[in-house]
Order: sequence, then C-alpha cells, then structure tokens
Amino acid sequence: MGREHRKVAVVGATGMVGQRFVSLLAGHPWFEVVALAASPRSAGMPYAEAVGGRWAFDWPMPAKFAGMPVLDASKVEQVAGEADFVFCAVDMPKDDIRRLEDGYARGETPVISNNSAHRMTPDVPMMIPEINPEHAEVIQAQRARLGTRAGFVAVKPNCSIQSYVPPLHALREFRPLRVAVSTYQSVSGAGKTFARWPEMLDNVIPYIPGEEEKSEREPLKIWGAVREGKIEPASDPVISAHCVRVAVADGHMATVSVAFAEKPAPEQILAAWRGFTTLPQRLGLPSAPAPFLHYFDEPDRPQTRLDRDLENGMGIALGRLRKDPLLDYRFVGLSHNTLRGAAGGAVLIAELLCAQGYIPRK
Repeated sequence: MGREHRKVAVVGATGMVGQRFVSLLAGHPWFEVVALAASPRSAGMPYAEAVGGRWAFDWPMPAKFAGMPVLDASKVEQVAGEADFVFCAVDMPKDDIRRLEDGYARGETPVISNNSAHRMTPDVPMMIPEINPEHAEVIQAQRARLGTRAGFVAVKPNCSIQSYVPPLHALREFRPLRVAVSTYQSVSGAGKTFARWPEMLDNVIPYIPGEEEKSEREPLKIWGAVREGKIEPASDPVISAHCVRVAVADGHMATVSVAFAEKPAPEQILAAWRGFTTLPQRLGLPSAPAPFLHYFDEPDRPQTRLDRDLENGMGIALGRLRKDPLLDYRFVGLSHNTLRGAAGGAVLIAELLCAQGYIPRK
C-alpha cells in the first residue's frame, strides 16, 4: 500500500451492507481492515461465527476475516483504537445512530456512514463523489461544532437515488424543473435475501417506509450550495417519487420523466451523458468507474441481471431515452444498490476524502 494507506474499522460488520464492506475491503489497495464491530450479542465471537448462516453472497467469506474477533460497536475507544477511520452500517434507531457516529467523531475518528441518521444534518456532507465533492468543505464547520481536530461524519445518500440523480446531474445545464420517478427496488435494499424473505417471491410491495420522502428530499441537498458552514438544499427540481419493492435480488431501477426550463435536443442529452467526466475519474480513485454513466442503445436495456454489475457495480446504466407526452423526456436508470448505492459508494467517498487530505493517519 502506498501513500493513501489507512487502517479502517467496519462498524455493523455482520449485516448485509457490513458484509459488502468486508468483501470490498479484503483486497483494497489503500485500506486495511483492523477491526470489525457489531452489536453486543456478537461481541467476542469470531466473525464467521457471528455471521453464522447469514452470509448473504454466493462467494465465500474472506478467509482473512473469518477468525477476527468481533468487537462491541458501542465501545468506541476499543474499536477505533488503531483505525484511522470507520465505515458505519448499523441497524439501530436513528437517535442511537447519531449518538454512536458522533461518539466516534468526537473521539477523533472520522466516520463514513451508510446510515440515514445524519443525512439531513446541515454540516454533514452527503456525497455522491462524482456530483458534489465540494460539499466536503463543510467538514471544517462540523469539526468546529464537534470540537474536534480530525473527527467528522460524512454520509452516503439513499441507495435508490443513485439510479436517477447522476443522469439528471449531467443535464443540470438544461435546468431540470420537474421530475416524476418510480423506483423498483431489490430485496437486498431491505437487507434481505429471498431465502430470508420468501414472501417476496412472485410479489411486488408498493410501499417502502420513508423511501419516497428520502427520494424527493435527498437530491436537493446533494444539489445544494455550501454557505456559512452549512449545506443549503436546492429549490429545484421538484421531484415526485413512487418507490416499490420488487422480486429482484440486487439492483434498483428507476423510470424517470423530466421537464426542463431549457429543453435540450435528444442528441444533447446523449452527448452530456456520454461525455460526463468527474473528479473521482480524473483522480484515478480505485473504486471510481470509468465511464460513470453508460447509455445502452438497445430498446430492452438496461436490464437488472445483465447490467447491475456494470463497472464492478459502480457504474450507472441508462437507456430508453424518448419524448414524454406529459413532460419533456423519459428514460430508465439502473444502479447496484449494495455496491454503488451502499458499501461501494461509501468506499469511494472515503477514497476521495483521503485523496483530498480530510482523513489523516493517526
């Protein structure tokens, strides 16, 4: 490992997203896992025993972690002792998550969070690194509020918005005004598999608690501006979202209709998507997809089984651009929810913040 080498801990390591972190970090060129943490009931067990029969993937658990003892996530000093920063993906009430994450940050250990508890905190950056890397500027104000030198919290946004916010962002010069989006979200987005959720087989559930509110609000913070140490959300576009759970293992698909203040030609939209380059790609970050956005000309693409693993699950697949009779245009987007939308997106945030000097070594 080179100059970006950091020691990391995974908090919430036994859950599905925690397992994704463990898998992604097993061979990461910059990050070395030195601690795994979970709830007190798992503390003291070897990782393999703590996970038990809940390993969620069709590849084996990385052998280097199987015997690592699981620590109690609430014992901040023990978990963060050797770690330069932590990834956090816990299943707890939001107030408890905020206290836990603030505890690590106040202990001078930065937190890169997959949780939603701090997403709307004004001085916590909620980042898609290709879209709003400048939001890292609020870390200085957050450190002043927390009274820390190095500690802070940064969060990854909701998994479903990855499928439609990046392609809309690439079209911001045309000023999207109104967006109607429906997301078709996989069972892994609920932290489950078909084996653990058999009632999802041959089924669609038209309600995911809290998801539509997140889908409508979080993009506006991502498109917001940093002013006086806070992120002020953008006022447009207005987004109307339907979010449904579908019988798919992995991958969140979105059907999107959008109206613009300055309506582009179809050729301009395709050119904007295909020419969209971003800071993570220019920096050559290990997890950055190249290209970030991929448009398929075939009328039956993107498809979840074929395209969710695009660019190691970090790319966004797009297709079916056409005129919309109610708004201006419509299209389909697809993202991998536990990679780009969860653990992989958080790893990319950490890579960016390391490269920019926000995460020092202890």
